[in-house]
Amino acid sequence: MKNNTITRRTFLRDSLRVGGGVFAAPYIIPSGVLAAPGRPGANDRIGLGVIGPGRQGKSLMGQCHAIQDAALVAFSDVYQARIDAALAKHPEAKGYRHYRELLADPNVDAVFVATPDHWHALNTVHACEAGKDVYVEKPMSLTVNEGQRMLDAARKHNCIVTTGSMQRSMQACRIGCEMVRNNRAGKIHTVHTSNYPSPWECTLPEKPIPEGLDWDLWCGQTEPRPYHEDLYAPRGNGKRDERGPLGWISYRPYSGGEVTGWGPHGLDIVQWALGMDLTGPVEVWPDGEGLWAPGSYRYANGVVVHLDDGGPAGGGRFVGDAGAILIDRNRYDARPKEIIEETIGDDEIHLEASENHIRNWLDCIRSREKPITDVAIGHSTTTLCHIINITRWVGRKLAWDPETERFVNDDEANSHLERAMRAPYTF
Repeated sequence: MKNNTITRRTFLRDSLRVGGGVFAAPYIIPSGVLAAPGRPGANDRIGLGVIGPGRQGKSLMGQCHAIQDAALVAFSDVYQARIDAALAKHPEAKGYRHYRELLADPNVDAVFVATPDHWHALNTVHACEAGKDVYVEKPMSLTVNEGQRMLDAARKHNCIVTTGSMQRSMQACRIGCEMVRNNRAGKIHTVHTSNYPSPWECTLPEKPIPEGLDWDLWCGQTEPRPYHEDLYAPRGNGKRDERGPLGWISYRPYSGGEVTGWGPHGLDIVQWALGMDLTGPVEVWPDGEGLWAPGSYRYANGVVVHLDDGGPAGGGRFVGDAGAILIDRNRYDARPKEIIEETIGDDEIHLEASENHIRNWLDCIRSREKPITDVAIGHSTTTLCHIINITRWVGRKLAWDPETERFVNDDEANSHLERAMRAPYTF
């Protein structure tokens, strides 16, 4: 475990302020001023590659149809059938079986990373090393250490890396967070959100591997286990057992379960509303036993967040001394209603506005400003998700240091901050 994070939070805070910071007003860029090897100029078309044109990859690709200043130029996947399906819709593009081949394509300026969670870190770090900007689907990482590696690579190679926590580009989510930030419900003391399930072990039997699927490459850094179509599908093709949906998103070691599935949406809104983007809790604990037990965490300012299903999966219910504000997936509400009827004044806190998550990323590729879900924000939120899982795995209250990003005096808990990576799928 690398331990160079003593001033990491200070570094994250300062890095968001460089060049006026992510909240700086837009400005006009002279034609071609940003053009450089591997960097599109202000009037150049951005060539986009898709690493993983499957379920989520196709969704991202669909959102690119109306974008005039960018084009899908390359796809890579471990399953030839998915490459063929993408090329059938985009015959002018190129297809690659290995993502490193896509990253070597000079026509690719930036990439979507829509692979399973256990591939996000390597895809992103290698993209940054190749000088490509990155839109990486949430959760950003599989472990805290991976998130640190991704952040370091983005900063070292001056790449624009954003994460897919797109609720920050939903107007109602932003307004709800502004209501909380401006004390419409008074001083917030408690937040209730969803009891996101942690992952469990896969016990599916072996099935024949489809022709054209490189199963060993799909397994990547994880130790290979037998193929099953309901493991390969992210949510098991709609199938469930007594624990929940099948699919890699529910299974260790491929994912953090719905803690890292829905958590980077809902808990990201909690972080944004409370002004905790570049920090984290100081205590986290399970409120019961087992992987489905509710949990809680506390920030240094005393605010306690309960994962108790007392709030929505896409946000939370923020309880203050003057009322409560609910923020969910592009909606907000309050009790009493009057506390949100007054609009936010010019002299109050205004959060960064974005109406389209992909558009925000593309604009930042040109301006080199930080996107609304910059890699530092993605790392902070995803780290929060990871430590919630870890407190359930060890089954006790843990003290967390958000500056060093380590648990205090707890070797067992700290052992979960990283994981062994199977060669050759390593940094």
